[in-house]
Amino acid sequence: MSGSSGSTVPAVAWLLMSVVFILGGVGKILGFLADTGTAAMKHIPRPAVAMGLAMLVEFFGGIAILTGFYTRLAAWALFLYLIPTTVIFHNFGAFDDALEAGHLAMFEKNLAIMGGLLTPAV
Repeated sequence: MSGSSGSTVPAVAWLLMSVVFILGGVGKILGFLADTGTAAMKHIPRPAVAMGLAMLVEFFGGIAILTGFYTRLAAWALFLYLIPTTVIFHNFGAFDDALEAGHLAMFEKNLAIMGGLLTPAV
């Protein structure tokens, strides 16, 4: 944004993105069994291992962005993680009308976050 002071706006943007991933990781910890069941229904190989990796990527990727620790590496890891996540879990065309709108919104949200992850680090 033009006229914003120094790195304040990018810092806030990265802070907000980190919260999404940290809370996502915590959610996967708290809902591990349910998420593993969902992954199994999507025919993900070794669903418990996959969800454990997803939990680690989201939580520690978010922490890395929040703290500035290997921010670009974390952003790229999260960007790449969101590709299969978005395609597999939010394939909005595979759902009936009642669920399609929600998955379309999640698909679009993930695309927006992926765009934000491509911005230069603070």
